[in-house]
Amino acid sequence: MSAEARLEAHLAATGLVLPPPPQPIGNYVPFRIGGGLLFLSGIGPRHPDGSSTIGSVGRELTVEQGYRAAQQCGLNLLVNMRLALGSLDRVDTVLKLLGMVNAVPGFTEHPKVINGCSDLFVAVFGDAGRAARSAVGMASLPNNISVEIEGVVLIRG
Repeated sequence: MSAEARLEAHLAATGLVLPPPPQPIGNYVPFRIGGGLLFLSGIGPRHPDGSSTIGSVGRELTVEQGYRAAQQCGLNLLVNMRLALGSLDRVDTVLKLLGMVNAVPGFTEHPKVINGCSDLFVAVFGDAGRAARSAVGMASLPNNISVEIEGVVLIRG
């Protein structure tokens, strides 16, 4: 089954919706391709209606809400992958993710939050979606978003 078909099946099973391509909120591009790699800019949990999940995990948001925010970041990254490559079937491997969690001091469950994105990528790409990863806490993120994730993808062929 292709990555596109797995994505559609996963979305149908979970009720998730792919948002329109998010527009950058600064002076940068959403992705760059070089040396057979797709570099994805950090993106937040922007929903199809344009709203974002905001607030600090451990204060305004629970770990589960942070997980869903990271999942939304993953959906936004998938949209940008498809925009950059024309099809998710051109994704060979998700090599690296950097997940940043807007969290209160002393919060220690960053990996559980970023699993929202990682679990989505494994559902879509299988083992090729299991990336090397960092999950770190931040005192704040742009516009008070709860999570931001960036990635590096190996392009097929």
